Amino acid sequence: MLRPDYPIKTDRLLLRPFATTDLDALHAYQQLPEVARYLMWPPRDREQAAASLRYRIEHPTLEKEGDILVFAVEHQDTGALLGDVNLAWVSESDRAGEIGFVFDPRHHGHGYAREAATEVLRLAFEEAGLHRVIGRADARNDASAKLMTRLGLRKEAHFVKNEYVKGEWTDEVVFAMLAEEWAARGKP
Repeated sequence: MLRPDYPIKTDRLLLRPFATTDLDALHAYQQLPEVARYLMWPPRDREQAAASLRYRIEHPTLEKEGDILVFAVEHQDTGALLGDVNLAWVSESDRAGEIGFVFDPRHHGHGYAREAATEVLRLAFEEAGLHRVIGRADARNDASAKLMTRLGLRKEAHFVKNEYVKGEWTDEVVFAMLAEEWAARGKP
């Protein structure tokens, strides 16, 4: 179980629950083909982005296996919504979770995703008590693979043509980190 004490501050960012006022900014990046390219969903219209936002607002905590907590990532100085990082509770008995991230391309290249995801990993291991956290990505998504590597997750698998997504078979890579690896890595 994870009930974050919001907002969560990092050096430059606030991780917070989503709010209804985030719709324009969320839709601005969810509608982009380059954002949805390697995701399971296609570019979203405003109604689909609103449905996605409703889920995020209604689930500000991890209460049970299967829940997904999505953090809005806001720049502390500008108040801009930069993207989101999520933590899914995959298995209660195995104490396993999954991390994911989606950022507005206008904010790529500044280390925001790494800063936010590092904090979510800390929450996963130190507050939620997870034993293992994985990250999955389309194997063509080099940026996600590089970020997971920089976060300290190790590549564990490359599944060839294991999912049929948007009309094509796609490869998937899986990265992972254990709580003991998190503890041994020290502060970034």
